[in-house]
Amino acid sequence: MEASLLADGGWLPLAFAILMGLAILIYVVLDGYDLGVGMLMATAGDEERDLMVASIGPFWDANETWLVLGIGLLLVAFPIAHGIVLTALYIPVALMLLGLILRGVAFEFRVKVDPEHKGMWTRIFIAGSLLASLAQGYMLGQYILGFEEGWGGQAFSLLTAVCLAAAYVFIGAGWLVMKTEGALQKRAVRWAQLTLWLAALGMAAVSLATPLVSSRIFEKWFSLPNLFLLMPIPAATAILFAGLAFLLPRMPLQGDRLAWAPFAGAVGIFLLGFHGLAYSFFPFVVPDQLTIWQAAAAPESLLITFIGACIVLPFIGGYTVLAYRVFRGKASILTYH
Repeated sequence: MEASLLADGGWLPLAFAILMGLAILIYVVLDGYDLGVGMLMATAGDEERDLMVASIGPFWDANETWLVLGIGLLLVAFPIAHGIVLTALYIPVALMLLGLILRGVAFEFRVKVDPEHKGMWTRIFIAGSLLASLAQGYMLGQYILGFEEGWGGQAFSLLTAVCLAAAYVFIGAGWLVMKTEGALQKRAVRWAQLTLWLAALGMAAVSLATPLVSSRIFEKWFSLPNLFLLMPIPAATAILFAGLAFLLPRMPLQGDRLAWAPFAGAVGIFLLGFHGLAYSFFPFVVPDQLTIWQAAAAPESLLITFIGACIVLPFIGGYTVLAYRVFRGKASILTYH
């Protein structure tokens, strides 16, 4: 069925699905760590908070570009799915946007206001980071369950909300281990240790629930020989968690060696988790309701948009890489002159 669709020129919906998935994955990794840093500020002192904000200052705004790109691709390439998904998730999407707006406003004001007002904007920044993270986790749970209503679905979505927020805190702690030094780096190591197991719980909950809510997904994972072919995904995830659990108590190492490893390990876990979800739900863009071909826009409009995307994407990727290259190394206090 899918092969015939591709042969008939149905490669455009597949290409857009790949681009949309890539944009969402990059957003989750990049904005995930700066949301995590924002939440970690709740347990830090004033000077530490300034350095934490400085560590994400050159990047956080550009990171959110990938969210806009992912939602834009969903709207343009899969308009029917866009209507179904955003209608079902209207409230959490609104809460996520509110959180991101609060973060953006608070970030600018806390650096520029008088010291007596700085604490208020810091609290708003923390609250915005927490609200956006919880909303995204809730949406993930609802999507996995196919927007199922009832207490069971709500409970699972709330669990994924907490666990995704914990995973963001974990990758944020890994970012701070890489970007800071001294006392703050040591605190970041402890934060990473505390949230590692919550992130593992979230990964396990999603991995167990996903095949149970759909007989189709269960068949994809547990039929033979798929079971053995897919075994490297959970095995690699478990190895990464075990490796981080072994490494973190021994950090920071002399000479700041392997300071990048916790962040890299967290990125690896996110990549593997996303790979598992993408495999589970493909070719559906709305779980067990609409495939990418059923939800796709007209081929003519897809082709025009695809040409535009091929022009724009290298610029987005290019300035992202440039920003991270220019501001590599340890963070220093962010000031406005």
